[in-house]
Amino acid sequence: MSTLIVRREGPSWPGEASDAEALLACLYRARGARWPDEGRYPLSGLLPPTSMLGLAEAAALLCDALEAGRSILVVGDFDVDGATSTVLALEALRAMGHSRVDFLVPNRFEYGYGLSPEIVAEAGARGAELIITVDNGISSIDGVAAANAAGIDVLVTDHHLPGDQLPAAAAIVNPNQSGCGFPSKALAGVGVIFYVMTALRSALRTRGWFERRGLAEPNMASLLDLVALGTVADVVPLDYNNRIFVHQGLQRIRSGRSRPGLCALLKVADRRVGDAVASDLGFAVGPRLNAAGRLDDMTHGILCLLAKTPAEADWLAQELDGLNRERREIEQGMQQEAIAVVERLDLSGRALPVGLCLYEPGWHQGVVGILAARIRERYHRPVIAFADAGAGLIKGSARSIPGLHIRDALDAVAARHPGLLHKFGGHAMAAGMELGRADFERFAAAFDAVVAAQLADTQLRGEVLSDGALAPRQLGLELAQRLREGGPWGQHFPEPVFDGEFALLEQRLVGGKHLKLKLAPAVDPQQTLDAIWFNIDPAVWPRPDVSRAQVAYRLDVNEFRGFINLQLMVEQINPL
Repeated sequence: MSTLIVRREGPSWPGEASDAEALLACLYRARGARWPDEGRYPLSGLLPPTSMLGLAEAAALLCDALEAGRSILVVGDFDVDGATSTVLALEALRAMGHSRVDFLVPNRFEYGYGLSPEIVAEAGARGAELIITVDNGISSIDGVAAANAAGIDVLVTDHHLPGDQLPAAAAIVNPNQSGCGFPSKALAGVGVIFYVMTALRSALRTRGWFERRGLAEPNMASLLDLVALGTVADVVPLDYNNRIFVHQGLQRIRSGRSRPGLCALLKVADRRVGDAVASDLGFAVGPRLNAAGRLDDMTHGILCLLAKTPAEADWLAQELDGLNRERREIEQGMQQEAIAVVERLDLSGRALPVGLCLYEPGWHQGVVGILAARIRERYHRPVIAFADAGAGLIKGSARSIPGLHIRDALDAVAARHPGLLHKFGGHAMAAGMELGRADFERFAAAFDAVVAAQLADTQLRGEVLSDGALAPRQLGLELAQRLREGGPWGQHFPEPVFDGEFALLEQRLVGGKHLKLKLAPAVDPQQTLDAIWFNIDPAVWPRPDVSRAQVAYRLDVNEFRGFINLQLMVEQINPL
């Protein structure tokens, strides 16, 4: 099914005569924000924590633990949000003068997600007296019960949607728990732990902790590079509060005040630290950190972010880069197999399921999430990809499309078919689950039925939302740079996309799957523009028969061999 280029609904387009500021005002209004007021991102604009349920109890619990010198273990998650949350908690607690703190990240292949009884047993063996969960824990009913039985207190900090039952933790901080009045429900796990550690600093100040020990109060702003990275990589909505976090973190990175590990990851991905933008965190740094959790152990990623010297950071970043290359190779093979499975379904004469479930015994458990995202992009429907988990179980990773809350859909399946899902959890757009291998077909049918009841056929077509057309005179470096500065752009606050009719002067394949182009606006054929379209289908493009097309694109500042040029980043080409 072809992807449509659709003009975004919103305020009237300022037109050819508009300047960059008028254009930004229009772009912000179309995203439900005000320019320039909400285009300024001071730290003072962050939401106050006063309405965050459980924050005072969490700060008191941590204060008492520090006063008593208790052993604290931070239990994280094996993605970027979990890694940055873990590092932030460790760095903050150590900066506040507490040395008896360590971390543990469950290996996804041995323990799975969250604070399980097995992880609690490991924590007990390490002598933990207090466990802090970061980016997990809200669904760890059994794990927290095991900790309580072992005499270990638990502080849960999480942002995932809670189930009907909450764990019996000593304190819970989660903006999405019932009764929490904190206005932003879009915080990533790293944003939650940032608020917790900021509250701890205030509570310690009130108790005279820093003064009595002759300690300088830690500057919490020094942790904002971590908050920015975790927020972008976890693809949470960039509401105003999260945009402040990302903007402030990027400011630290660009000015050379970021930690060595983050800088090393940017450099190994050929990104300029001084020009870093949100997409660099999401598409360059994030995948390299995630590769550790997908293929090996997120401990490698955490150690990279904890590195204190550039030499150590560079070595660890190179290791993560190697893991990411390996991940890409595995993913490409799995993607080819998945496409073959879907094409066999399509050729059978049956309509493709609206909710598409795929499983092959040889698929890698750590890569099925990326696979689900790739297949969703290709077939424009919710996808769950499963991998073997041993002991007769399979684990799935789901990716959704606009209009379907994937966790709620799984909840509906669980309600209609008790016992079918062993466990599940997640967000609106992504989720994970576990079920018996023998139940795959029954689950696939149940999931398809739930999804088909909620989605119309029109929602199963690919769409690129465009902000409108630019005049040829606007297609220049000046506007590209101003739009770059006008962010941060990201989830639910997307980077501006424009569209227009162009002549395709040149097309050539580069890197095996990217299309390099020269374009000319139809209304100004003398103006030539460089463009690139990443991750195309080589079976379809290049197309020598296509000379004119509607093109959706983003403006990009491209630096190559010391030269800075405008480059159009193509989102879609529809032949005319």
